[in-house]
Amino acid sequence: MKRIIVILLCIAAAASCAKEALRATYDRQQTTIESFVAAQMKADDTATLTKTGGAYRLTLNDTRNLPDSLLWGGTVKLYYACYVLSSATISNSNLVATNKADVAEGAGWSLSDASQFQIATLKLEKGLVEGLLQGLYGVQEGDEGYVLFTGELGYGNSALGTIPARSALVYHIWVESISN
Repeated sequence: MKRIIVILLCIAAAASCAKEALRATYDRQQTTIESFVAAQMKADDTATLTKTGGAYRLTLNDTRNLPDSLLWGGTVKLYYACYVLSSATISNSNLVATNKADVAEGAGWSLSDASQFQIATLKLEKGLVEGLLQGLYGVQEGDEGYVLFTGELGYGNSALGTIPARSALVYHIWVESISN
């Protein structure tokens, strides 16, 4: 009986350590996101920051005078470039996905299949990556900016293609239109 209790205590301790390590990873990612945002806002004093849940949206152009913004259940048409955020900067080396031909070309990607560079249409509803869902809420037609979130709101423990598990992500977005 003592042996079973000791084994159970060891299992509980190991689980607790793993949970603490994961929390520390997400906390470091949060700090990296905040550094990225601070650097962008310092470089562009007209940029605006919106935080929805755990996601950040940094808008680089002023569209706040437009009457409509994207609501839950609405649809957005956009171009994007997705980066794994491992430092306070993004570059072609951490670009993992894009549907914008000039971004792909700048990264040295093949442009032979033009079908991958079509505008994306996303509905703001469950099923979308949680960080993107939160970050796109409130975008307006014509917005350009970044949506940033930790791995906790991304793909979690699952890797997806070239995106490692638990990765913080940055989506550079160019919003073409919205409809609610």
